[in-house]
Amino acid sequence: MPVSEETKEVLREIGLNTYEIDAYLAVLESGQMTAMEISRKAKVPYSKIYEVLNSLRDKGWIKKTETRPIKYHAVAPLDAVANAKLVFEEKYKFWEQKIASELQLLYERQELVERPDILILHGQKAIMAKLEETVRRANKEVMVAVPEFAKNMIASSVTLFQELLKKPNVEVKVMVSEKIVDGKLRKITRFLELRARDQMFGGGIIVDGKEAMLFLGEEKPSLVIWSNHAGLVRFAREYFQFLWDYSQKI
Repeated sequence: MPVSEETKEVLREIGLNTYEIDAYLAVLESGQMTAMEISRKAKVPYSKIYEVLNSLRDKGWIKKTETRPIKYHAVAPLDAVANAKLVFEEKYKFWEQKIASELQLLYERQELVERPDILILHGQKAIMAKLEETVRRANKEVMVAVPEFAKNMIASSVTLFQELLKKPNVEVKVMVSEKIVDGKLRKITRFLELRARDQMFGGGIIVDGKEAMLFLGEEKPSLVIWSNHAGLVRFAREYFQFLWDYSQKI
């Protein structure tokens, strides 16, 4: 079965070059093979084949036998991807540590650096305008927490959320106060995930883990803010996920 160019592009993104992809696919298709056989089947120059095979071994995509002649066989693709994921996670930790210890410090020492925004919103019109602007930027994820006092605010955005659901790659999670669960809300479970909680002290919307609108208060919104501050948005997202995990599915 021919392998699509899209799949080959994924292998490139994971970290394999063209020779490595061709060699791996040859072994995957034919089973155990010698270096010479792989070179011929994959059309990899024999002068480069051992370099290619050693690289594939180091990256966790193939293994070799201890017999003579030495033969190579493929690691299961999902196992190889799992190995690659572990490598990327270790790299990410290293990158994060280096960036935090040097570059972030330089950033924070600058007095004239452009700071993330935190806006306090006043009035229904300003709040709705910012809500629509924020949600329309969604590309992968929207988390919505609706306390009782925000029911009308979210209801006013039904058309906006209908547009959002037409985006194929956007995951939408809606968590509401049990007090506002009704027939209309239950109908939307056909299109997105809906959960309920008995108590909600405030709510909001988090988009792509990059920006958030927060409605703070108990019986009515006492403060509505929008922010793209990385630390604040991350905290809001993690807190939403914690509440979501312990909410009742509708």
